[in-house]
Amino acid sequence: MAEMDLVAELPRPAGSSAMFYLAAAVSDFYIPVSEMPEHKIRSSGGPLQITMKMVPKMLSPLVKDWAPKAFIVSFKLETDPDVIINRARNALEVYQHQVVVANILESIQSFVIIVTRDSETRLLLSQDEVAKGMVIEEKIIEDLRSRHTAFICDTEGSAALGWKSQGS
Repeated sequence: MAEMDLVAELPRPAGSSAMFYLAAAVSDFYIPVSEMPEHKIRSSGGPLQITMKMVPKMLSPLVKDWAPKAFIVSFKLETDPDVIINRARNALEVYQHQVVVANILESIQSFVIIVTRDSETRLLLSQDEVAKGMVIEEKIIEDLRSRHTAFICDTEGSAALGWKSQGS
């Protein structure tokens, strides 16, 4: 984790002008190298049992310690559309960052919901946009760029008035 905090602190002087657009985790679980078998697992040993560890959560130290004034975007991927908004809102509450890009596995290439503390914005690619080769990330970036600009203006405005911004 030492490397992660070092890298995350580099843009600290940029304050609210810094944006972290976090990549979604490939998995929430892993097998530590120290617990990996050295050789092929033999099928003659009976059924395979695997114990996995939780991937360390980096969002909390990023928001609280490493880049407290930055604009931070995380991702939430779910397979159940009925829980995605609640899980995204829970992440915002727990980690206290600005935005969750919420997506559902089934429509990951064409539909996302941008979730903030006070809004939900649905971004959907039309059939025409798909046919033209557009990707959903283009809409995500456009949306986040305008949100980040507003965040910078709000933060600088609050600082000019002597108010404490998030992370101060």
